[in-house]
Amino acid sequence: MITRFASPRFLALAGTVALWASAFPAIRVGVDGLGLAALSFLRLAIAAVALVAVAPFARVRPPKRSDLPLIALCGLTGMTAYQILLNWGEIHVEAGTASLLIAAAPVFSILLGSAFLAEPLTRNIVIGSTIALTGTAVVTLADGVSGFTAASLVVLAAAVVQGVYHCATKPLLRRYTGLEVATYAMVAGTVFALPLMPAAVRAMTQAPADALLSAAFLGLLPSALGFVIWGHAVARLPLAVSTAALYLVPPVALAVSFVWLGEVPHPVELLGGGVVVAGVTLINRRRRRPVPPQSPRYDLAPQPASRRLDRR
Repeated sequence: MITRFASPRFLALAGTVALWASAFPAIRVGVDGLGLAALSFLRLAIAAVALVAVAPFARVRPPKRSDLPLIALCGLTGMTAYQILLNWGEIHVEAGTASLLIAAAPVFSILLGSAFLAEPLTRNIVIGSTIALTGTAVVTLADGVSGFTAASLVVLAAAVVQGVYHCATKPLLRRYTGLEVATYAMVAGTVFALPLMPAAVRAMTQAPADALLSAAFLGLLPSALGFVIWGHAVARLPLAVSTAALYLVPPVALAVSFVWLGEVPHPVELLGGGVVVAGVTLINRRRRRPVPPQSPRYDLAPQPASRRLDRR
């Protein structure tokens, strides 16, 4: 068990969880100083420039023309739409709460993977996803039904498009590396976000230093590095297992938001986070295969005459 969780693919998942959890408080800082449009474009552009700069040294291959529509879908959903929706939602929703709403993304990934990629839905996956979503609902409604606002629905929409991205990248990762898929999607997402560039240029001249640093942090670490190591993990694990790890992002984001922004989680939110972890544990639990009963062994070798006489 220790060897399994120390493997590169599970370490990649752990790194992704840590990076994407830290993105939520960084978005809060960045959107306050830069605004929705500027932060969305700058994060994508910085990540795209970083990945393109590394591409020649990492021998990133150009994509095949037949894969361009799928790459465009990945860029539009997982990059452009996700950034805009999440940043928009965090204007009104706390960073920790937003991370808990985004935790619904793996459920959409699993359902889409089952429908389009023939990924199996086991009993543990269904029950574990239900438990994890229950934990997400507990956190969302920690302050009562009034805490579930229109901004919460915007964040949930971000979870839907992220689920589409996770499903759409799976076929690409069979033909390309995680770095290649992340580079293609990030460049495509930046192209779709080009209409936001004028607002980004205007905002940069007046933005405080902490907002600019947050945009750089988001572009280089959660976006560029995060999506690369995420692709490495998804390519080597079933979609249900890899996306289930994203349920661990909210508890980590709550801790980071407390340290960075001073957001104190509600006790009910902590309870919900524990339920989320329980659901992830169940999803990743492997059913033990029953050991087939051994048939009785008969000694068919000829026995000495003396033993045959003794048995009479």
